[in-house]
Amino acid sequence: MTTIDPGSPEQVPPTPSHTVGPFYGYALPFRGGEEIAPLGHPDTITVHGYVFDGAGGPLPDALIELWGPRPDGTVPSVDGSLRRDPATGGFLGRNGVEFTGWGRIQTDANGHWYARTLRPGARGRNAPYLGVCVFARGLLVHLFTRIYLPGDDAALAADPLLARVGERRDTLVAGDERNGTYRFDIRLQGEGETVFLEFR
Repeated sequence: MTTIDPGSPEQVPPTPSHTVGPFYGYALPFRGGEEIAPLGHPDTITVHGYVFDGAGGPLPDALIELWGPRPDGTVPSVDGSLRRDPATGGFLGRNGVEFTGWGRIQTDANGHWYARTLRPGARGRNAPYLGVCVFARGLLVHLFTRIYLPGDDAALAADPLLARVGERRDTLVAGDERNGTYRFDIRLQGEGETVFLEFR
């Protein structure tokens, strides 16, 4: 019988590293994950963009999660994003009425993603924003960031996080493409890298 002293680094092989992707693509995506706003809601906006790796290439197998408050700034507490059919166990999708504020979107073959949601309202001292979580191949831990929407310069100037990141604030503010459409590209590394947040 061989005994291994857990305190001896010579006898314990290193734990292999793992990445968060692309294994998540099997179970995490769900039908209608990008349609966060209730059907026909007048305050619906579209946010879209691309996910790029450090070399500037698009990632065809990234996964984006979005969270956002209602237009009045309150956080939804309703269920409904992942409803299941009680008979088959399959996904029914959203009910088309409740706003859960949450969505999950896979990038397409060109690294593109989009979501239809409600324009978020301001909460506290923050300018209105959508919370973002990024899963992608090569990442050991998923990444968090924010999407601020343009339109209220005073609120953006007063936002505590945007004030702290200085010149890099542009990586957190979406571009206005008019008619309720905003573009937000996520760059994982390199020039123009998106500001990512660490929660403690």
